[in-house]
Amino acid sequence: MQIQKNMMLWLVLGTTFISSCTKDFLKSDQYFKDRLTVDKVFQSKVYSEEWLANVYDELKGENADVASKGNTPHCFADDMYYGDRDKDYDASKNELSYNMFKQGLYTENDKQSSWTQCYRGIRNASTYIQNIYMNTEMSAAEIEDYRGQARFVRAYLYWLLLRKYGPIPLLPDEGLDYTESYDDLAIPRNTYEECAEFISNELLHAAQEMQTLGMSRGQDGSARPTCGAALATRAKVLLYAASPLANGNNQGFAAKVIDDVGKRLLSPDYKEEKWAKAAAAARDVIELGVYQLYWTPLQETGEDATVIPPKDHNFSEKSWPNGWANIDPAKSYAQVFDGTLQASGNPELIFTRGNNQQGEGIDAMVIHQLPRSAIGWNTHGLTQKLVDAYYMDNGTDAPGKDKEIGRGNGSERVSGYVSQEDYDAGKYRPLRPGVSLQYANREPRFYASVAYNGSFWTLLNESQERNRNQQIFYYRNDAKGNGFNSSNAYWLRTGFGVKKFVHTSDTYEGGNNSKIVPKAEPAIRYADILLMYAEALNELDGTYSIPSWRGGNYSISRDISEMQKGIHPVRIRGGVPDYPASVYSNKNALRESIKRERFIELMGEGQRYYDLRRWMDAPVEEALPIYGCNVLMSESDRDLFHRPVAEWSLKTTFADKLWFWPISHEELKRNKRLTQNPGWTYND
Repeated sequence: MQIQKNMMLWLVLGTTFISSCTKDFLKSDQYFKDRLTVDKVFQSKVYSEEWLANVYDELKGENADVASKGNTPHCFADDMYYGDRDKDYDASKNELSYNMFKQGLYTENDKQSSWTQCYRGIRNASTYIQNIYMNTEMSAAEIEDYRGQARFVRAYLYWLLLRKYGPIPLLPDEGLDYTESYDDLAIPRNTYEECAEFISNELLHAAQEMQTLGMSRGQDGSARPTCGAALATRAKVLLYAASPLANGNNQGFAAKVIDDVGKRLLSPDYKEEKWAKAAAAARDVIELGVYQLYWTPLQETGEDATVIPPKDHNFSEKSWPNGWANIDPAKSYAQVFDGTLQASGNPELIFTRGNNQQGEGIDAMVIHQLPRSAIGWNTHGLTQKLVDAYYMDNGTDAPGKDKEIGRGNGSERVSGYVSQEDYDAGKYRPLRPGVSLQYANREPRFYASVAYNGSFWTLLNESQERNRNQQIFYYRNDAKGNGFNSSNAYWLRTGFGVKKFVHTSDTYEGGNNSKIVPKAEPAIRYADILLMYAEALNELDGTYSIPSWRGGNYSISRDISEMQKGIHPVRIRGGVPDYPASVYSNKNALRESIKRERFIELMGEGQRYYDLRRWMDAPVEEALPIYGCNVLMSESDRDLFHRPVAEWSLKTTFADKLWFWPISHEELKRNKRLTQNPGWTYND
């Protein structure tokens, strides 16, 4: 028996999915290897914490939710793009150009660390869950909480797999018998419904285990999951399971997503109740009363005074949380992401890995957003479609919105530019002289997110005073070098940069001179849960009685007042008027409005890529040409610069193989019952 335990420990620390002969050890091998028995590890609090820390470590790298493209290109869809790495593909660095990513020109072996990490973490989390009860140095409450944390991570790793690869194999809770043959160890893919149900149940169990000690974690534990994180992830899993991709999918490609005996893995049968379950799960998070959207007070004087949205005779007349009369909507939104708040002080941050993502985390994303004149990389930009999606400050559409992609309403884009006299008179704030009036009078989130041509960058940590407080233009003849340059990659393909995640003090200056304010990754935040709640309710025709996580039942239906509980906080904090009654009364109109709200509110947070797939909007939205400014124009031709053109350097397409990421050839060879996603190869 002791030999078996030693062997079990060796295998758990040394295996990936089902191969017992790999040499891919966890960092914990320096502590454990075969020198400690399971009993000794889990009786010790120190060793138990080290084991759990290594399980947490599997959430990093390609498993990040929000990161730069070196870890995961999924933060870049039809909203945000990256323009560097578009020369030659470097397989040794596992780097993909944006065009390769968008066109599906990657291979079955690209970006596959997530599969290995997830299953390794799942195996080790299972061992932890099954053995932590032996600990003699923890209280019963601590053991329960630690088990809940491990159960959350295991479920979250399954969730990351399901979101990326589609239906995946669920491992038996008791593990696998290493003495069996490879053929006997092979496991088929489960259905999407089975995966979602298992993950949902595990997250509910984790929430119950963490509710005593894990309602909050404090500053030192801000990157550990809470009870709320488990419930929020559960809501997200159930929302995806209710969405068209997995609920009533009768598209041709769905019939090809099968297991090794031909069983369909995406349900062709639509069940409205799935939306009710998703709504109830989101309501569980809301009913906790733990989270709220962050806001900062209105600033009445000074150069940085609040740009107050126009009166709407509703939100403008009320103080937060019922209105924006006493808040600064632009700063309130910006400071959620720019590092102003520590993770533990951010009231809407539900789950985060903190700022401990190395190499290609949000700090790297910011360096690529900073202007070239600040020695930033100046390569992460926004599309015209996203820029057009932002509302005017009175809640109407921007003139000329989506005209070039055939969705315009017949209006033309605004002409003209801010004059020095306009600026001196305080007109069109926060625009400065020379800025196109296309960007005037837009909603506050626009100014917190979009680095339009002529936007202002403070760069307060620049060592050279001349590099601070810059107005940055992207004209081809820009004297500061921020415009198009055919000899290098450091230019914005659309003429729109990104301000989201950038702090006023952020600067780079090259090499090791990075001065980026640490930023907590917004893996799941409260605004997402609120919009999920409204989205799920909107899809209902009937009324459903759904259990809450603490007992009792919710009555779930398409109730406008309940949908507004999800929509109003987001619109108010954003400084945008409410939707008209005609939108709330029309399911299709509200659906499109919520999709647009997610497009704006969650830009750059790794949501859009997967939203387009779960809604089954990707074949249209991902294939549309990407438009932007004509960056070949100099300032003397500024009217032509601001006339949108299809960007020749950014390619788009969509094919059925792009619904899910391919499973690697290595895993397909290792597990003989594993089936490939449609459109990808087996390499037999």
